[in-house]
Amino acid sequence: MKNEFIDGIMLKKAFIGAAKLLESNKEEVNALNVFPVPDGDTGTNMSLTMKSAIKHISNLENPTVGEVAMGISNGSLMGARGNSGVILSQLFRGFANSLKGKAEINTMDLAKAFKSASETAYKAVMKPTEGTILTVAKGCADYALELADKEKDVLVFMEKVINKGNEVLNKTPDMLPVLKQAGVVDAGGKGLMVVLTGAYNAITTKGDISLDIYPTKIDEPKEAFPTTVTEDIEFGYCTEFMINTDIEEYEDLRQELTRYGDSLMVVGGNGLIKVHIHTNNPGQVLERALEIGELTDIKIDNMRYQHRHVLEDASLDSAKDNEVSEEMKKYGFITVSIGEGLNTVFKELNVDYIIPGGQTMNPSTEDILKAIDEVRAEHIIILPNNGNIVLAADQAKELSDKNVHVFPTKTIPEGVAALISFDPELDIEENLVNMEEAVAHVKTGQVTYAVRDTEIEDKKIKKDDIIGFSNGEIVAVGDSIDEVGYELVKGIVNDDYSLITIFYGNEIEEEKAYQFAERLEEEFEDFDIEVIFGGQPLYYYIISIE
Repeated sequence: MKNEFIDGIMLKKAFIGAAKLLESNKEEVNALNVFPVPDGDTGTNMSLTMKSAIKHISNLENPTVGEVAMGISNGSLMGARGNSGVILSQLFRGFANSLKGKAEINTMDLAKAFKSASETAYKAVMKPTEGTILTVAKGCADYALELADKEKDVLVFMEKVINKGNEVLNKTPDMLPVLKQAGVVDAGGKGLMVVLTGAYNAITTKGDISLDIYPTKIDEPKEAFPTTVTEDIEFGYCTEFMINTDIEEYEDLRQELTRYGDSLMVVGGNGLIKVHIHTNNPGQVLERALEIGELTDIKIDNMRYQHRHVLEDASLDSAKDNEVSEEMKKYGFITVSIGEGLNTVFKELNVDYIIPGGQTMNPSTEDILKAIDEVRAEHIIILPNNGNIVLAADQAKELSDKNVHVFPTKTIPEGVAALISFDPELDIEENLVNMEEAVAHVKTGQVTYAVRDTEIEDKKIKKDDIIGFSNGEIVAVGDSIDEVGYELVKGIVNDDYSLITIFYGNEIEEEKAYQFAERLEEEFEDFDIEVIFGGQPLYYYIISIE
């Protein structure tokens, strides 16, 4: 008997199955990271993005296909982490846009949705690279459109599309030499195929699939936004909720809610509006919101109560780190950082808000949106300090109604250099140009350890070897942290530079860091060498050369 249609219940089941299989295979996806460093987190980021997506459909009973798809789109949009998570959210966005208003779908509908998903994801990436998740998505979509005219059974259709997708995935090493050299397929593409396979498995399985897709504890990033501690909290209830609505324009709602409190954020689209406000009357806010739609994900926190208990808690220091002035400034900075020492450096450089994160812990789009909401400035500048966070920052910028600038720093030294070059007396355009020039004159070296055996760039690397790399290139491999660090610096300095700054991590003792600096001073006599406690995990040294 043919299965010619997928209804909303089947689609919900498919997405839950996709999330379950991705969660159980995330480490396999993580292991495909080209560089054998301990921050291969493609699978984790995609899984956490899926987790956020599933939360937005968990309460849907007897939904239509369009409702499920839109819920997945909105949930993944806000919960997207890392480049792979953002691209996955864009695939779901295009998929949902194609299925608006549909109660059930056939193979042609599914094929068109796949095509819309692929096109939307390509548009979201400034410089699409073939041999990645984008290529796999496009291969599936193009084949699906060819197949849909003649194949009407959705299960047979899905099976054939998945087979085609795996064929494309296996060809990614031929498209990206770095994949071939490392002996792996693209991690994001693999993650996508796990998602499609999990969806197929779910709808071919009789019976329900539990919503408890994460039965075991996940090492999620710690809370990035500790409660702001002030001596006088004017509005006592932090109120957050989502509105499911047909209304596309919500400026009137935003304007009306301003009279109920402060720290207001109203963002969204495609049938979903997210509201965040600090108020003394959460009930009145909710009543107003109910006039335009159905409310979900309601969360109300008593900030005065939290304030009293935070004062008694050892986490007060963390809360104070991100205490934000209520005064509107011309410029405000948000940066992503992890490590006590690095956080101190950024605070001394007048950063307003630090989002904990970086390697292995990429903040979500929603995390960044919350940080934007906390900073009161005419211009808000975000420094991601990690190439895997830039897309999430861009996505948060698009969702915010504030004047946000994402300055795409990819390393901690680039972020520091950008801040040092900033002059609050200049206008934003001049500052952005100066920051670009400053970052262009910075080289970053990083020393960590290998998490697996591999051969890359003609270097044989064994698990637990110490590796030093810069700008995507492995420069040194060995069994001594200091020796690899020395060879790394030697391999990337030249006569145009004069300053070496060493940020040492939480596994390096201060005395050892200064011994390493003395070794460099013997070789590079004309350089000024600084040693700063960074406290970063995983990376023994982050080295800035200017």
